[in-house]
Amino acid sequence: MKYTLAFDVYGTLINTSGVFNSLEKLIGEKATPFVDTWRNKQLEYSFRRGLMNKYTDFSVCTENALEFCCNFYKIELSKSQKAALMNEYTILPAFPDVETGLKKLKEAGHTLIAFSNGSANAISKLLVNAEIMDSFDGIVSVEDVKMFKPSPLVYEHFNKKTNSAKSDSWLISSNPFDVIGAISYGMRSVWVQRSKDSVFDPWGIEPTAKIKDITELASKLKQ
Repeated sequence: MKYTLAFDVYGTLINTSGVFNSLEKLIGEKATPFVDTWRNKQLEYSFRRGLMNKYTDFSVCTENALEFCCNFYKIELSKSQKAALMNEYTILPAFPDVETGLKKLKEAGHTLIAFSNGSANAISKLLVNAEIMDSFDGIVSVEDVKMFKPSPLVYEHFNKKTNSAKSDSWLISSNPFDVIGAISYGMRSVWVQRSKDSVFDPWGIEPTAKIKDITELASKLKQ
């Protein structure tokens, strides 16, 4: 069976630790709680905007979350420092397992799509810089429907855009909210547990499969 695979990007394919490294140089030991709060607020702001029907580019959510963190932790960063941190999100590397994992999936005949809350331009630039753009058959962004994951409208848009069906498409993500959203919509979904400390939300909705890196995915799709 050949499937259409929807790959989340940030944290699933792309390693965001480069942002942490830059923050650590700027603010030292506060970098760990700062980057965790930044990520949580980034997602919270996208969820809130979705509920309010006030869509904006995901980069705005990221920038707003950065400002929140500076205020919350009482850290003064210059405009150029903030701009440099924002730019990090466009030049991050892929995880070491990604290139090999994607190659296996392409050889197996699956269709690979990058599927993100980010804009198509931002994701394209990111994938090109990470040298994995050639592995993908396309990019689907939520900007077309002006709604963020995990709204069912977004997953439905993915199926329409890729001419696929729920029954032959899988969502691959390291974000439990994304996995739960896709399964609730009717797709199958794989949780990429990038860290042993990551905890899946106890909602009674389990991922179709769980993997630790992308190289494991091809075998899971055969089961």
